[in-house]
Amino acid sequence: MPLDTQKLNSLGLPKPPAETRVVVAMSGGVDSSVVAAMLAEEGYDVVGVTLQLYDHGAALAKKGACCAGVDIHDARRVAEQMGFPHYVLDYENIFKDAVIEEFAESYLGGATPVPCIRCNERVKFKDLLETAKDLDADCMATGHYIQRKLGEHGPELHSAADANRDQSYFLFSTTPDQLEFLRFPLGHLQSKAETRALAAKYGLTVADKPDSQDICFVPDGNYAGVIEKLRPGSVAPGEIVHADGRVLGHHKGVIHYTIGQRRGLGIGGLDEPLYVVKLDVDSRRVVVGPKEMLSTRTVPVREINWLGDVPLASRAEWHVSVKVRSTRPPREAILRARPDGTAEVELLTPEEGVSPGQACVFYETGGTRILGGGWIWRGY
Repeated sequence: MPLDTQKLNSLGLPKPPAETRVVVAMSGGVDSSVVAAMLAEEGYDVVGVTLQLYDHGAALAKKGACCAGVDIHDARRVAEQMGFPHYVLDYENIFKDAVIEEFAESYLGGATPVPCIRCNERVKFKDLLETAKDLDADCMATGHYIQRKLGEHGPELHSAADANRDQSYFLFSTTPDQLEFLRFPLGHLQSKAETRALAAKYGLTVADKPDSQDICFVPDGNYAGVIEKLRPGSVAPGEIVHADGRVLGHHKGVIHYTIGQRRGLGIGGLDEPLYVVKLDVDSRRVVVGPKEMLSTRTVPVREINWLGDVPLASRAEWHVSVKVRSTRPPREAILRARPDGTAEVELLTPEEGVSPGQACVFYETGGTRILGGGWIWRGY
């Protein structure tokens, strides 16, 4: 029987749910728990997998962050309740090498990294996805709020129906091959309330569990403290300097500052509000200036993941919308590929506080499709 005439199940595969094995990446939170419970109830052959990303004993005391000890326990309870197998995989060394080390180096280099993107790219959608294939899974499902839709040329990545929950910024580096294997069952929901209602429907103990707010290995938000622990002695004091050359004060380390920061500079008594406009790591200087110095129209990007239907270099210009931070709405821009594999984004409206280390994600203007993205760098 031709494939297009076979009945597809809810995951878009041409066989009954009972014959379809799905590995569900379970963080222990309500989102992935609902995905696992939903698919188990539909009759799929569900296998839950949770990653232990750092020391389990230390993690037990960390609240408000994913993948901690209590979260492993919660994921296991959901699996027991819904009657499917659950495995905990020790990814501590992989996570440290692929995510934490780069996080430290980026901060020490004056950038503002986004480790959650690297975790998806290098751990969850790489090593874990390969583990799912080793388990003979037909696909892997996650609790991310993003949509996978079938287009004319294959699977496409689209923003979530709920703009407040959309996680497309953190998933721009998903490759076409990965997209073939991945499923995102929550992307079409209109609100987090719907997810919690489903959790209550399935009787899950995590139905009212708070969302994680922090980077999992920085549960208290103290990035500098983590860097100092990872790189003892690497944080050196220096000067806080106005863009016009005046020395305004001193700091205890460049890693304590980010581009666009205004509060906590320790240089009061000035007539004008000042912002961090540059981090000069080599000279250990934090450069401050007026707000207008933060505005930029040109954003250099590299390590580009392109999800368009034709090659990025096939056109001189692409009219797209871009996000330069996860919390900002997409803004119209022109994307130009360079011969060396990097690209330049020209913002039609200037943005403030564009920072190296953040992602620049490309969207279809006026639509929901994600066309890929890249990493912002200094371009020199």
